[in-house]
Amino acid sequence: MRKIYIFDTTLRDGEQSPGVNLNTREKVEIAHQLERLGVDRIEAGFPAASPGDLAAVNAVARAVKNASVIGLSRSREQDIDAVREALKGAQDPCLHLFLATSPIHRQYKLRMEKEQVKDTARSAIRYARKYFDKVEFSLEDAGRTELEFIAEMTKMAIEEGAYVVNLPDTVGYLSPYEYGNIFKYVKENVPGVEKVQLSAHCHDDLGMATANALAAILNGADQIEGTINGIGERAGNTALEEVALALETRQDFYQAKTSFTLSEIARTSRLVSKLTGMVVPGNKAIVGANAFAHESGIHQDGMLKEKSTYEIMTPETIGFKESKLVMGKHSGRHAFREHLIELGFELDEEAINTAFAKFKILADKKKEITEDDLFALLEERMTDAPEFFQLDSLFVSFDSESAPVAKVRLTTADGEVRLEESSGNGAVDSIYNAIDKASQEDVTLADYSIKAVTQGKDALGEVHVALTQEGITAQGRGVSTDILEASARAYVDSLNRLVEKRKTYGRRDNISMI
Repeated sequence: MRKIYIFDTTLRDGEQSPGVNLNTREKVEIAHQLERLGVDRIEAGFPAASPGDLAAVNAVARAVKNASVIGLSRSREQDIDAVREALKGAQDPCLHLFLATSPIHRQYKLRMEKEQVKDTARSAIRYARKYFDKVEFSLEDAGRTELEFIAEMTKMAIEEGAYVVNLPDTVGYLSPYEYGNIFKYVKENVPGVEKVQLSAHCHDDLGMATANALAAILNGADQIEGTINGIGERAGNTALEEVALALETRQDFYQAKTSFTLSEIARTSRLVSKLTGMVVPGNKAIVGANAFAHESGIHQDGMLKEKSTYEIMTPETIGFKESKLVMGKHSGRHAFREHLIELGFELDEEAINTAFAKFKILADKKKEITEDDLFALLEERMTDAPEFFQLDSLFVSFDSESAPVAKVRLTTADGEVRLEESSGNGAVDSIYNAIDKASQEDVTLADYSIKAVTQGKDALGEVHVALTQEGITAQGRGVSTDILEASARAYVDSLNRLVEKRKTYGRRDNISMI
């Protein structure tokens, strides 16, 4: 059975999804879970984009022990140097270089002829090979590049010592037949192609990312690049869980497999969804809430008689299962710790003590604590950012005949207490106006969403807020059994992340990437 290597770019391409901004702690948490999932290679970010990105990539590089950690770089020496700095301490570092090759990119973006493109890439690979044993080279927009030039660039990359050559469908333009044919052509026409691994990186603009990735495998691709839940630029990337389950379920056809621990898929999907704030659609393949649900009477009848009539895979395969440990106000610290381990969290003693205290407060409000409650409780405060503002108290007064009034008390990082009140068009608007006055920050609310974490009248409400300020966007979360409190917590969390990003991370370059 042929092994297909998995290159996960959730922390880089996935984070390019509009509105997503993961802090360093969250990136490390996801990276640990990707290790448990069995990912071979983790692209941690684009170090040249900002000092914050460089620091986050370095944190992931030092934390990951069982996978190669990769940093993205344009074909520029300063970018390569940034990756060198970021990957210090990595056990298995890799540099990922890219340069556009298609006619439209050569003409309008690079303003280069073919030879200039090839010479630029050659120089970059040579420089990179001085410092990295492993260099992957990507032909950005290979999907719209002439086959002969793809072969020419691949041959050059092999000669210069690249160990992976990536042929991405950057804009999700190709059909599976067309994309698979690129790999077939390269396999048949490039001397020495057996010395490198060929990689497929697909986008889902026309809804064919997974199909194209599988077509690449059928035509000789050794590595698939993608993200958990298929998140990413525009319509997203290849969903890695879909590729893994397709190969597992149809081994007879593909004769290939990944190194995934399949039972970790559900947990990984859930973690990525929670930390990015990107909800998994109910009808999403493999990990959607309805993926293993059967409502039709005919289907239900078939399932009762023989599950394989309508299920080609089982929910247990990917880790969906009922919780066996009921958590409530009488649960002890040991049971709480063991439950966290089952959910995939690895916390130190101080973090466990803090989480356990919050759990006890929640348990006094709810009869039974579910796994979703615990996820929300833990992930709300999964941040290593300093608290520029802390929400101390909240008071809201309203009735059906007058405008609501909100009073908030914030404490700043230097200990200053600020008490403000404001009215608005509704309770939430009043709260946010009061917080704006107390924080003295001029921000715009770009997105607001609320959902119940679990069922029941005592369910936790989970609020996601996105704020913008001078082109910088940050997203925050808040959870509480009271939706107004959850809304306030989410706003303050987003505000803290925005201030941190402005002061520490700096603004990202607006760079087109594969």
